[in-house]
Amino acid sequence: MNFSYFATVQRGLEPVAAQELERLGAKEVRPDFTGVHFVGDRALLYRVNLWARTIFRVLVPVREFYCPNSDTLYQEIQKIAWDEYLQPNNTLAVTCTGGNQKLNHTHFTALQVKNAIVDQQRRKFGQRSSVEVQNPDISINVHIYQDHCTVSLDSSGTSLHRRGYRQAMGAAPLKETLAAALLEIVEWNSNLPLLDPLCGSGTLPIEAALKALNIAPGLFRQKFSLQNFPDFDSQLWQQLLKEAQNSRLSKLPAPIWGSDRDPHVLAQAHSNAQRCGIEHQIKFAQTELSHLEAPADRGILICNPPYGERLGDVKELGAFYKMLGDVFKQRFKGWTAFVLTGNKELAKKIGLKASRRIPVYNGALACTLLKYELY
Repeated sequence: MNFSYFATVQRGLEPVAAQELERLGAKEVRPDFTGVHFVGDRALLYRVNLWARTIFRVLVPVREFYCPNSDTLYQEIQKIAWDEYLQPNNTLAVTCTGGNQKLNHTHFTALQVKNAIVDQQRRKFGQRSSVEVQNPDISINVHIYQDHCTVSLDSSGTSLHRRGYRQAMGAAPLKETLAAALLEIVEWNSNLPLLDPLCGSGTLPIEAALKALNIAPGLFRQKFSLQNFPDFDSQLWQQLLKEAQNSRLSKLPAPIWGSDRDPHVLAQAHSNAQRCGIEHQIKFAQTELSHLEAPADRGILICNPPYGERLGDVKELGAFYKMLGDVFKQRFKGWTAFVLTGNKELAKKIGLKASRRIPVYNGALACTLLKYELY
């Protein structure tokens, strides 16, 4: 039996996520703003949670209705038979996104939904679910758009970008989902060597290695909310887990390198790779940018240098970006380089002509992924 689902994603990555969902077997895939609608069976829901690299969470829509104000919201939420989805002994959390003229405060909207659910439980069972914000058994998502409300169960729980391996991180790390999406955008083939010369706590090299070794990112997580669903199929879940565990490769098709000048963040990168069991697969090295040499005659170089938003002073960074361009030009002939930056003035300091400029959001920050063909 097929169901409708909605995957939430970083703004701008909807087409990348849509392609990934299609590869995982999703049907009727339709990108929307910060999300992708798709259709599939229960096995697909489980598989997407285990395998998706570029999405935040998978929502399972329960009901949609006309919702101009809080009174209507309460009444319509009460019409849902909540005992099909949670029992009074389950903990509960409600999150709200969007809004309209009358429902313009997400915290109030979420509170109204929670009240409608627990009032129904009290009437039916004489007891109610407790609210647990951090780690609830069942998480309910309410999305208001104009006068339309969609109520969904969150099958993922904590965002899927929290793989579980990255306990150590640098000062301005990329989200794992964005790192994975960048590898898709640059069309990196795992048979091609890859280097991140400013790897920080290792997110890009680790995500590249997980992809190249065919390791499901969900294997590092302790829990998914779908495991608390009343219709959870434990046998199917165990089968998919076993398939994922058995599908990993033992060796990278091509080398992956990560380097950084800071020994402290490199130690974090080693630690994060160790949690994935891939510390011997990635070659991390402490290297000053000025001493960087191409480790092969061709490959993909990808990096996320500081843009002065959170790390580094813009004036000092100008010289750094110039050095980046010089090192590319002088030592990386035959490579293709990609630089993610949120500062156009700094990007000019690289001093090379970009063959492509790809708009990308890093959180709320509008950035550009610059492509350089190095001949």
